[in-house]
Amino acid sequence: MRGPLNRRGALKLLGGGSLAALAVCQAPLAFAQAGPLYKDAAAPIPARVADLMARMTLPEKIAQIRAAWAGKGDMIDNLTFVPAKASAAFPDSIGHVTRPSDKRGVPGITGAAGGTAARWRTPQETVEFINALQKWALEDTRLGIPILLHEESLHGYMATEATMFPQAIALAGAFDPDLMHRVQSIIAREVRARGVPYVLSPVVDIVRDPRWGRIEETFGEDPYLVAELGVAAVEGLQGPGKFDRLAPGKVYATLKHMTGHGQPESGNNVAPAQLGERELREFFFPPFREVVRRTSIGAVMPSYNEIDGVPSHANTWLLGDVLRGEWGFDGIIASDYGGVHELATLHHVAKDEAEAAHLALLAGVDSELPEGQAFRTLAAQVEAGTVPVELIDRACARMLTFKFRAGLFENPYGDWEATRKLTGNAEARTLALEAARKSLCLLTNANAALPLDPAKMGRVAVIGPNHAIARLGGYSSIPKQTTSLLEGLKQIAPAADFVTAQGVFITKSEDRSADLIELADREQNLRLIQEAVAVAKTADTIVLAIGDTEQTSREGFAKNHLGDRTEIDIVGEQNDLVDALAALGKPLIVCAINGRPPSWPNVVAKASAVLECWYPGQEGGVAMAEALLGKLNPGAKLPVTVVRNSGQVPYFHDRKPSSRRGYLFDDASALFPFGHGLSYTSFEISAPQVPTAPVQAGQSVEVSVDVTNTGNRAGDEVVQLYIGLPYRSVTTPIIALKGFQRVTLAPGERRTLRFTLEPRHLSIWNREMREVVEPGPVVVSAGNSSANLKPAEFKIV
Repeated sequence: MRGPLNRRGALKLLGGGSLAALAVCQAPLAFAQAGPLYKDAAAPIPARVADLMARMTLPEKIAQIRAAWAGKGDMIDNLTFVPAKASAAFPDSIGHVTRPSDKRGVPGITGAAGGTAARWRTPQETVEFINALQKWALEDTRLGIPILLHEESLHGYMATEATMFPQAIALAGAFDPDLMHRVQSIIAREVRARGVPYVLSPVVDIVRDPRWGRIEETFGEDPYLVAELGVAAVEGLQGPGKFDRLAPGKVYATLKHMTGHGQPESGNNVAPAQLGERELREFFFPPFREVVRRTSIGAVMPSYNEIDGVPSHANTWLLGDVLRGEWGFDGIIASDYGGVHELATLHHVAKDEAEAAHLALLAGVDSELPEGQAFRTLAAQVEAGTVPVELIDRACARMLTFKFRAGLFENPYGDWEATRKLTGNAEARTLALEAARKSLCLLTNANAALPLDPAKMGRVAVIGPNHAIARLGGYSSIPKQTTSLLEGLKQIAPAADFVTAQGVFITKSEDRSADLIELADREQNLRLIQEAVAVAKTADTIVLAIGDTEQTSREGFAKNHLGDRTEIDIVGEQNDLVDALAALGKPLIVCAINGRPPSWPNVVAKASAVLECWYPGQEGGVAMAEALLGKLNPGAKLPVTVVRNSGQVPYFHDRKPSSRRGYLFDDASALFPFGHGLSYTSFEISAPQVPTAPVQAGQSVEVSVDVTNTGNRAGDEVVQLYIGLPYRSVTTPIIALKGFQRVTLAPGERRTLRFTLEPRHLSIWNREMREVVEPGPVVVSAGNSSANLKPAEFKIV
């Protein structure tokens, strides 16, 4: 098995006619040509890869599929890159460096809080480090192979001074693919300017458990919504459609995390996903497949969890048969951080790191992040005959193809002048404010409590643990500026009379990277509540900012660093604060600033109005103030169902007919349905207009819906189109989202919206697990939420 592969064998091993496969197969031919063909920018990429691989030693190939994170400490003096140290520590060069913007590798930095500048290089330091690193790679290593670098960019480039947009779940609530595309385009240019061609986003897991601490990182529960926003995000980062080479100012994206990650057992991060193949194909696969189908997505990251007993990092069916085989994905598969060695340490399907490395390579993992600690065993395994070199060749060829397509061999450098001009500039800040405005969702508004009238609202008490802090959420860095709710109110209404009180603290510290999380002291909070009540008694209106901190909703990546919860109601003494303020009988306006859905029945019952703000980004304070004071009409919707309590979990709108029979002593309905969101105006949405004649299977169907602003002010409405496919060979959801459009209408304005239902929207996975369009009725419904719909029907024959 260690000898050369013939062409047919290589194609089979590498997954058909991919660039990487062709490169390995043509290697002897390429090597026979004169000169270093791999340095010829005009040569075809497969030929360049083939030529380069034919010149590489086994250690050099293994270096290309490993990475350095803490290993950065072996190439720097303080923060300065030192070529001699790099040459000594990495004699076979470096394939990949993890997150060059952070200071990992510098003594004492690993414990630095995620929300402090102590953890990060400045923008200029980052560019200088990257440029020195790449200069060494091109000029001081044997083959001059540039180094791949990646960064995090969930809702903004996770690096100092970069623009922080609203959290992913907030962007999803905007129901606006164009906005998503523009946000990700800004992120891409800020990242690429520093010299980084590759980011670990977006997250296209559908999420079905609010106990899971990473719910804020997702685009919600619906496969269609997540797919459309996923395509928009990827095209914003990478550029539109299919292409061979990455354009200037763009970065390769990564689809995370394949799959089942968003519905883990008991809501625990990395726990098994108890899902059958049909559930995977109907709900969890579609966002990944749609992005692969429509874009040139650069990378896919397997999930930490297992499905049907097989961890994703070792799942040849998932990564090979489905992703590369059925869908034709030809990018790289990069491990989640530690995902390979956890095959041994967590899942116990491998006895040690060496076996874990072999299993991951067999499944198709091309790059081990963040350090490549399991892949470091590969040279010895090849020598021992336990790992065929062809597996390493396959992964190396894909990684080199990725670098060529990213243009790194031509220009791997950052640009400090471009970085200085683009990072967090006025255009980016303006877009962050637009995104914050469009992500605000009005959940309740009893007796038109909102908007507040500055001329009549009198003194306003601004209270709560989130009233004077700009919460950004997970995977955030330190932007150039932030605006809290209180700052936004003072900016929008400088003449108003605002008084403030803390109300309560949520947790004892604000260090989001701390392992141990402790709720704030109850006795101290009870004293603070009394102080807040005294302040509120002097006011006419109360604005209460409550919710989460970056500690109470986060990624639980280890047993000593947890982020998931059993109880999903608001934590600590925040309900006590609500009770005390509501007892005063004054208008009580709640701004929910949170990462988890607001499963807060007590708050909802006692508040005059609830504005869901999520984590609204660096400009969120202005947007929230505008919405409260009527300068902005909220138009976002909920991208998740909000349950009443954890006993209802899992709960999602696209349910099967036999679900939701009811409970003893409790309500089976959601607290808020998927797609819910109010406005300061009113809208009328018609039943959909559908074909009257039968439709042939395989045909597309045009549907139109009328929407009218029946109120007295301009506003946004999200018209949602759902279908039901009853009486098929297998059970199907009662409703499934298949279209949405966000429109802005003036008072009295009417617009006709048109939707196209393609065969892929009307297909099911039948009993033989084949994707088909079966004859039968199609119930098409339109409305402003999943619980407020008008139906029509046509028939497929």
